[in-house]
Amino acid sequence: MKPIFAHAAGALALTFAIAACVPAPDSTPAPGPVATTAPAPSATPAPTPPPAEANWIDRPQTTGTWRISGSQAAFVERDSQGGTTPPSIPLFIMECRNNAVRLMTQVPRSDSRTMIIRTETASRSLALSPVPGGAQPVFAFADLQPRDPLLDAMALTRGRFAVEVPGGRSLYLPNWAEVTRVIEDCR
Repeated sequence: MKPIFAHAAGALALTFAIAACVPAPDSTPAPGPVATTAPAPSATPAPTPPPAEANWIDRPQTTGTWRISGSQAAFVERDSQGGTTPPSIPLFIMECRNNAVRLMTQVPRSDSRTMIIRTETASRSLALSPVPGGAQPVFAFADLQPRDPLLDAMALTRGRFAVEVPGGRSLYLPNWAEVTRVIEDCR
């Protein structure tokens, strides 16, 4: 036998000898699932809705349209037939008055004290002042300086901003060009 075959035969014999020293894998079967009884179903409490600030941007937009007149933009609601109800009473008004941007909204009663504006990047509670006079519905307003960052956030938010008055109706208004126009005209 040639020396090369002797070396190959020796290496092969050594491989088998080492393989014989390795223990065989455990052939014990894995334990099967253990049967347990399911606990009796309990009454699941109704989920509580998340706070308004957590999901307001996903809520349906208030149906309506912006109307601009001079330095004032008014958001007027549309009815189910596409008309306005009533056309002379807006839900929300933005106007440039005395070198300030005035935000006006309907309030449930004359003693409403705050309005919360929510945008994609900012939220702020604004102190309200009642609009003088006994007109119905009751309106209240807050004035902001023309360079207030909240105004920029209202103009640049993702499609809409929210106006909330505690105890009143929440509005989810589109940030159309009319919003930006009032802000820019006041600057």
